[in-house]
Amino acid sequence: MTSIRLSLRRQSQGSADYDSDIGRGISFSLTPQEVFENLAVVDVTRACDILKRVYTKSQGQDGFVSLEVAPTLAHNSQGTIAEAIRLWERVGRPNLLIKVPGTAAGLSAVQELLTRGINVNVTLLFTLAQYKAVLETYLSALEARHRKGESITHVASVASFFVSRIDSVADAEALKLGRKDLLAKGAIANACMAYRHFLGVTSSPRWQTLTAQGARVQRPLWASTSTKNPDYSDVLYIEELIAKDTVNTVPPQTLTAYLDHGRPAAKLLKNMEQAEQVLSELSRAGIDIDRIANDLIEDGVIKFAQSLRRCWRQSTLSSRTAR
Repeated sequence: MTSIRLSLRRQSQGSADYDSDIGRGISFSLTPQEVFENLAVVDVTRACDILKRVYTKSQGQDGFVSLEVAPTLAHNSQGTIAEAIRLWERVGRPNLLIKVPGTAAGLSAVQELLTRGINVNVTLLFTLAQYKAVLETYLSALEARHRKGESITHVASVASFFVSRIDSVADAEALKLGRKDLLAKGAIANACMAYRHFLGVTSSPRWQTLTAQGARVQRPLWASTSTKNPDYSDVLYIEELIAKDTVNTVPPQTLTAYLDHGRPAAKLLKNMEQAEQVLSELSRAGIDIDRIANDLIEDGVIKFAQSLRRCWRQSTLSSRTAR
C-alpha cells in the first residue's frame, strides 16, 4: 500500500508555499479551519489522482491516500460521521481513506462509515484491546453491508497501530528500574500480539465467508516507526515488523536509512513467538504496557488537536504576511 499522510501542518510552518492560497481564502472571509480544509482537499485529491494508476493496477489493494477528520472530534461520534462524509464527498476518489481515531466514539463512527462504503484508516491504536475492537468493527460493518445486499468488494480499511511511542515511555521506566535488558522490547512485542490476533481472525471461518463475498483484508499499519532513541538501530521498527499483509508508514529519514543499510526479512513471525513472554517479563518488572498504551491514546488525541489548532493559527498569520 502506498499511503501519503497529510503533512500540511508541518509544511505551512516556516514555508511560503501556501501563502497565496491562504490569502485568497481569507479574502473570501473563510475561517482558518475552512482555509486549511480547502488546502488539504486540493492536495489530497491531487495525490489520489497521482496514485490512481497504482490503485488500478493493484486492483484496489494499494495506492491510497489518507485525509483525517479533525482530531477535535475524537470523542464526538456524530460530528466525526458528518465531517467524514463531507470530506469523502468533496474528494470523490475511490483511493481515499478517511482517517478516524480509534476512540470509543471514533469506533462508533467507523462502523457507520464502513457500512456506508466509505474507506477508513482507523488511527491512534496502541492497545491489543483497541485493535481487537477495530477488527471486530470492520467485520461487523462488512457483514451489515452484505445483509443489505450491498457490495463489499470495494470497501478498504487499515488499522494504524502505533509503535515507537510505547518504547519511549517503557524504556524510561526500565532505566529507572535498572533493567537495561528490557529496553526496546515492549513496542515490538505489543505490535506482534496485534498481528497474532490478525492472523487468528483472518484464518477464521467468519472471515473466509467474507472473503468469498469479495472482502478486502484490513491490513495492520505500523505507525510511528522512526527510532526515537539514537542508541538503537535507525531501522529497528522497520526490520522487526515485516510480515505479509502489513503496511509501514515509513518517515522519509527512516526510509533513506533503510534503503542504505536495511536488511529485508520477514522477522515479525519470529518475534511473535516470544512476544507474550516479553510482555510478561515487563509486567513482572512493574512495566505495564497496557497502562502506558492507554495513557498514550488520550495524549495522542490531545497532541493531534493541538497541532491542528496551531495550523489554523498559522493559516491566519500566513495570510496576514501574504497581504
